Amino acid sequence: MKIGPASTASGVSRRMIRHYEGIRLIGAAPRRSSGYRDYSDSDVHRLQFIANARDLGFPIDDIRALLELWSDSSRSSADVKMLATARAEEFGRKAHALEAMRHTLLDLAARCDGDESPACPIIAALERRD
Repeated sequence: MKIGPASTASGVSRRMIRHYEGIRLIGAAPRRSSGYRDYSDSDVHRLQFIANARDLGFPIDDIRALLELWSDSSRSSADVKMLATARAEEFGRKAHALEAMRHTLLDLAARCDGDESPACPIIAALERRD
């Protein structure tokens, strides 16, 4: 199938399909005599795998490792679990940092009168040099 139908079937944009080919997450699709790329059902399945991994926040290097594990029938599920756990731990760190920023903003907003006065603790905090 051409890139348009492959994009529709996989849920991956044409641009990202080309990008994934360029960084070798998927193999370069053979070309038809017309010059169009020709994608197989297995290419679409691989693209769906990549899209699902991206939706779960895996970076490209981890997706590359997951693809290798996926194609290795003698893989250890411990290796897959390790990648997923590491990503979840990173999300936990980011969530903690986001929650700290949220609390800071709420505190600053609570201390701001929000009236016609130019005095504003939010601006004061942003201009502060530590």
